[in-house]
Amino acid sequence: MPATDIGIDLGSSNVVIYTKQRGISIMEPSVVAYDKDTEKILAYGEEAKSLIDRTQGNIVSIRPLKNGVISDYRMTERLLKHFIQKSLGRRVFRKPYISICVPSGVTEVEKRAVEEASYQAGARDVTIVEETVAAAIGAGIDITKPVGNLVVDIGGATTKCAVISLGAPVVLQTLRIGGDTFSEAIIRYVRRNHNLFIGEGQAEAIKIKIGTVYPKPNSESMQISGRNVITGLPRTISITSDEVRQACGEAANEIVEVVHGVLEKTPPELSQDIVERGIVLTGGGALLDGFEEMIEERTGINVMTAENPECAVAEGTGLYNEKIAMLSRMD
Repeated sequence: MPATDIGIDLGSSNVVIYTKQRGISIMEPSVVAYDKDTEKILAYGEEAKSLIDRTQGNIVSIRPLKNGVISDYRMTERLLKHFIQKSLGRRVFRKPYISICVPSGVTEVEKRAVEEASYQAGARDVTIVEETVAAAIGAGIDITKPVGNLVVDIGGATTKCAVISLGAPVVLQTLRIGGDTFSEAIIRYVRRNHNLFIGEGQAEAIKIKIGTVYPKPNSESMQISGRNVITGLPRTISITSDEVRQACGEAANEIVEVVHGVLEKTPPELSQDIVERGIVLTGGGALLDGFEEMIEERTGINVMTAENPECAVAEGTGLYNEKIAMLSRMD
């Protein structure tokens, strides 16, 4: 099994790329902006995302992946090719060995679509990596040992909860709730309770600055601007962290229920390992304040967040072949 040149976390919200030489070299939104009439690509990533809700007519910005799987194959291929070339720079002497993660539970057809898109984007060889295994590796967990580790990966569109042992998931559950779900919940809350339309970017800013899923000793607040639902005019209001917690509460509870469900299905010998080793959170959604406290309170098990949760899957994907080779040598 060849060493990986590039590890790719191809998410619904972001593309994160890890290279041997530079570590995390790309972390940009999975967005493509193009002209509908000519199909000419106008922008990728951050630049394309900035055009969402700001363009009219024939210029559109889309996310070619939905719920972790390819919904627009051609645009995904072009997105991949752009970021692979960008991560390698101009001087490419040979096609790269690429490892790319796929969400837990995708079909073989969906796996082949990701693999084919990677080859079309310029890969010499492609390894498909299961997402929760990659998250565990990226979080610093030694997956080669015969012990149980519980990983909760809160991505942009989905949350994956898995017990990993000897390099593979033993128990696994996926929920179609992620960081984007919380942004959408905030948008709905502000519209319903404040009669204010806000966009995706404003919701993201709220989530980052005062977002929480667990009660804070002191509520925080911030000023936000949007369009009044009734008058159609610009308006500025104040929103508090308690309000954000209310907005995000239902989705956060569903994630905790999934963790609880996985623990109930875990074999007793691995359950003891989890009690001793704790639960590890990865994914950009894990950065939303309060998840550690909320899961600890409901399960009674220590919870910790990976050092760079939003990069864990990409790092683990890049290191996957090396870890699996170690596991093979142990056999």
